[in-house]
Amino acid sequence: MTLEIRLSHSLPGFRLEVDLTAPPGLTCLFGRSGSGKTTVINAVAGLLRPDRAEILLDGEPLHHLPPHKRRIGYVFQDARLFPHLTVRGNLGYAARIRRKQPRDLDRIVALLGIAALLDRRPGALSGGERQRVAIGRALLSEPRLILMDEPLAALDEARKAEILPYIETLRDELALPILYVSHSLPEVARLATTIAVIEAGHLVARGPAADLLSDPAIAPVLGLGDAGAILTARIAAHEGDGLSRLELAAGPLMLPLWLPRVAGAPGQTLRLRIAAQDVILSLSRPEGLSALNILPARVSALHHGSGPGALVRLDLGDQHLLARVTRRSAEALALAPGQPVFAIVKSVAVARDSVGHTVTP
Repeated sequence: MTLEIRLSHSLPGFRLEVDLTAPPGLTCLFGRSGSGKTTVINAVAGLLRPDRAEILLDGEPLHHLPPHKRRIGYVFQDARLFPHLTVRGNLGYAARIRRKQPRDLDRIVALLGIAALLDRRPGALSGGERQRVAIGRALLSEPRLILMDEPLAALDEARKAEILPYIETLRDELALPILYVSHSLPEVARLATTIAVIEAGHLVARGPAADLLSDPAIAPVLGLGDAGAILTARIAAHEGDGLSRLELAAGPLMLPLWLPRVAGAPGQTLRLRIAAQDVILSLSRPEGLSALNILPARVSALHHGSGPGALVRLDLGDQHLLARVTRRSAEALALAPGQPVFAIVKSVAVARDSVGHTVTP
């Protein structure tokens, strides 16, 4: 399904003007707090009446329908579970509103790993468990579209790590479009298939996640401190010394990529986020380094900011890396589009939360 959003609405200090098409998969609305992201999804849900709106799901108008007839599942930042109901009761609530028995209850419970929680009340759950129940409730309402408004923002890092794989599973296994709001770039890089960047009410960039995150011209808008690209690699083997050997398709070549042991079986495809600040460049293949990952690449673009830094986009066949170097280093190496280089990435530089368990085909 494809979601089309065209809306205009006055907000304090600026006017929101968005014309966005969200293809199948997980489309992330990314931007700073107060940029208008939540206003967009509240308009899609029917919780806010904008000054002007046209919202189409697979060509069918939603904007004239009341919220309960739009068949949208909404997962809020706080789970908003009913405290007096058990998990089972919360899961069945949306189905009761639709006057239907919940379909696929066992499948959703298994998908989200909440079978052991069914007889508990929300007060006895962790934050991550409450969010999984909230996702389950949204799915059991038989939605055609899922909205998620910063569902991980209130969770600590351990709870985020717990729930991220479940959101990946929803993205990859359910045939539902997901519109996801976040201002966390590492989270977006791990989850999004499409990214739409909103600044002060305006859509300033949109595209496939892999393309947008590796574009050095867009990195300043996303935030230089978190700049980085995503790669797709396949688990080749888990070694006895605690490392996993991955294979990275780089055109006709399969390049080895070594990481601390990752979750998954050999043959599984992973999605990796490599931070730009963790990539070092060399004009010749270095010898005598402790770094295990030395990848042949080619410079495809450079972006010089107003400060002392520069961002370099590197092509590895059809995949891309981003490297953040000083302007002085870029000039000393005479970096230019088309130039062959070697990208050096320390194995331990890739954090566990930067490795996704699955990737959308």
